[in-house]
Amino acid sequence: MDRLARLRESLMSRADVDAILVTNPQNRRYLSGFTGSAGVLLISRELALIITDFRYWEQVAAEVTDFTLVKQSADIWESIAGVVREHGWQSLAFEAFDLTVYHYHQLESLLQGIRMVPLNDELNRLRWSKEPEEVELLRIAADITDRAWEQTLKAIKPGVRERDVALEFDYQLRLNGADGSSFTTIVISGVRSSLPHGAASEKAIQPGELVLIDGGALYKGYHADMTRTVVLGRADAEQKRIYHLVLRAQQLALEGLHAGMTGREADAIARNFLAGEGYGGDFFGHGLGHSVGLEIHESPRLSKSEPEVIPVGAAVTVEPGVYIPGWGGVRIEDLVIVQSDGLLNLTHSPKMELLEI
Repeated sequence: MDRLARLRESLMSRADVDAILVTNPQNRRYLSGFTGSAGVLLISRELALIITDFRYWEQVAAEVTDFTLVKQSADIWESIAGVVREHGWQSLAFEAFDLTVYHYHQLESLLQGIRMVPLNDELNRLRWSKEPEEVELLRIAADITDRAWEQTLKAIKPGVRERDVALEFDYQLRLNGADGSSFTTIVISGVRSSLPHGAASEKAIQPGELVLIDGGALYKGYHADMTRTVVLGRADAEQKRIYHLVLRAQQLALEGLHAGMTGREADAIARNFLAGEGYGGDFFGHGLGHSVGLEIHESPRLSKSEPEVIPVGAAVTVEPGVYIPGWGGVRIEDLVIVQSDGLLNLTHSPKMELLEI
């Protein structure tokens, strides 16, 4: 079943609406194939329309096959209201998480008498299970990330700043075929490696320090995500001990993760192990992972607060960590596809030993 058909079958009858307005850029791209930065979709049981301005009319013709172009007038909201009234629709669903209060009131004032029905994450749920072509794009993004990581290792030397290592990683992503970086690359070293999402800084990396790098390739709209932790020079016994605890937590999570379990059940596998080793609570303050796709952070998440079930086809990160203020931190992250018979791990950068550079 194609994406439009799934949307119509799963949402339109359940929401009891005449049409659905899609404003979220990722959902717009997922449903139509349009990669431009402005425009909306209007979908009814019979019609699939894309409204955008003159900058993108040729692009729509090249990228979009299942939607009819409606050329936007000066104001997008007036254009939407015009289409709704033209077709006599009496109810319109909208993405409540995406539409701002300001624009909602603007649209509501233009559609007086039309019933407005908020949708929460119903449209996003269509993207939870990745199709084979999406898995292939994620695989390519992960492969690019692996190659960039291998080249970036050569840049980690005494006295090199964290920000320069981050720049090298971003450059290698591009050099190996990425369209960009999935997010701002994290490079943190020494005691700063206890900051799970710390920004790369002017700090110079010194011998004996842990270096944590978290980044990924963006490829044709799809995001990869990987973290590796290494040490510059010789690792001491404590660094090796913490590293192997985190590695063991990840291995247990990868062995236990399967479709049909909830996000909190997956998270508990690694969390309970680390807590049993004395590193619960704030030592592991984030979730085990998150879904990945057209956005870097999608649902369902692998988190102690996630009640949702992980479906077959989910693309999720598995990234336990231990963070000790004043000492440093270790995180190891792979990107995997949850299949009916196990996991497909898309990340292949070495991790079985703490790498000494």
